[in-house]
Amino acid sequence: MRLTHAILVLVVGLIGMPVRADDSGMVSLQTADDSRGWDAVGKLILGNHGFCTGALIEPQLVLTAAHCLYDKTTGVQMRPEDIQFYAGWRNGRAVAYRSVSRAVAHPDYRYSGNNKLDRITDDLALLELSQPIRLPSILPFETGATPVEGDAVDVVSYAQDRSEAPSIQEACVVLAGRRETLVLSCNVDFGSSGAPVFSISDGIARVVSVISAKAEVDGRKVALAVPLAAPLAALRAALADSKLTDRGSLDGVSVLSGGQGNGAKFVKP
Repeated sequence: MRLTHAILVLVVGLIGMPVRADDSGMVSLQTADDSRGWDAVGKLILGNHGFCTGALIEPQLVLTAAHCLYDKTTGVQMRPEDIQFYAGWRNGRAVAYRSVSRAVAHPDYRYSGNNKLDRITDDLALLELSQPIRLPSILPFETGATPVEGDAVDVVSYAQDRSEAPSIQEACVVLAGRRETLVLSCNVDFGSSGAPVFSISDGIARVVSVISAKAEVDGRKVALAVPLAAPLAALRAALADSKLTDRGSLDGVSVLSGGQGNGAKFVKP
C-alpha cells in the first residue's frame, strides 16, 4: 500500500474522532535537572538551511528524518561536513558538539515528487559522527517495537519557536497507525522533524518512531511519524554499504611512490 492511500485511510478514520492534540502541555527543558536523561537528544544544524532534531542511538550514530538532509530549494542532498550535531543543546551551549562524517537516508526514501505525502515513506536517516560521544550524562537511547493505536508516547524536540532548549510533550496518543506511518496527537512544528518518539516502559525510554511532518485532521493539529522497528535494519545496511562503496572507489589505485622516505613524491599520470 502506497503511503498516499494509507494516509487517506488514516485521516478518513480519524474524522469525527475526538483528537486530543492537547492531552498534555509542552514542557521546556531549561535546566540541567530538567534535561537529565534527555541529553542524547540534540539539535542538528544544517549548514545555513535551518535545523532539525536528532537522537543518539549509539555513541557514534544519530537518528533523524531523511528529508532533513536535503536542500529545500535545490533538492540536493547536503554534504555530511555541513551538518553539526549539538547534543543536549540548551540556551546557547551543548553538552557535546560533533561534526558529521557520513549521512545516509533509508534506501527506499524519495525526496523528489510532487506529492508531499509520498515523502513520508521511510523518512529516516542515520548520521555517523566524526567521533563517538562517550559521556556519563549522554547515554544513547535503546530502540523498541512500534506502538499501536491508543498507546501513549512522548516526544522530545526543538522547533522554530523553541529552538534554544528542547521541549517534551508527554502522553501523546497514537491515534492510528499503519506499517508506514503513525498519526499522533503530539503538537509539533518546523524544526521538530527527526525528533524521537519514545515509548517508556519500566522506566526506560526507547525510540520507537521519528517525527516526519505536522498535519491537520479536520482542522486539528496532529503529527505524522515513521515507525522505526522495520526500517532500521535496512537503514543500518545502507550505512554499511556506503562505507564499502567508499573503500571500493580506491580499488585499482597503485601507489608508485610516497608514504616512505623524504622529499616530494609524484604519481605518473
